[in-house]
Amino acid sequence: METVIEFIKAFVVGGLICVIGQILIDKTQLTPARILVTFVVSGVVLQFFGIYEPLVSFAGAGATVPLTGFGYNLCKGAYRAVAEKGLLGAFTGGLTAAAGGVCAAIVFGFLVAVVFRSKSKT
Repeated sequence: METVIEFIKAFVVGGLICVIGQILIDKTQLTPARILVTFVVSGVVLQFFGIYEPLVSFAGAGATVPLTGFGYNLCKGAYRAVAEKGLLGAFTGGLTAAAGGVCAAIVFGFLVAVVFRSKSKT
C-alpha cells in the first residue's frame, strides 16, 4: 500500500509540473525552448532557496524526472562540489551531477537514430 501512495504522490506532483508547462504553452507567447529553460532555471532557484529538496523527498521521481528536477540536480551537484573543491566546484559540480542523465540521453538518442529512419517534415 505504501508503494501505491508513493506512485500517487509522484503522479500528482509530476502532473502538476506538466500542467504548469501546458498552461505556459497555451496562455503565453513563450517558445517551447524558453519554457524548457524556465523550468531548468526554476529548479535551480527553488533548490537554492531550499524549497525543492522537500518536494523531492515528498514526490520522488515526480519531482526529479521533469526538467525542474534537472535544475535541482545541477544546483545540488554544484553545492556538493563547492564544499569539496572550493570555488572551482561551482563550475564542475553541476556537470558531474548531471553526467549520468546527459550520457543516457545521448546514448538512447543515438540508438533511436540507428533503429528508426528519419523523414522530412514536408
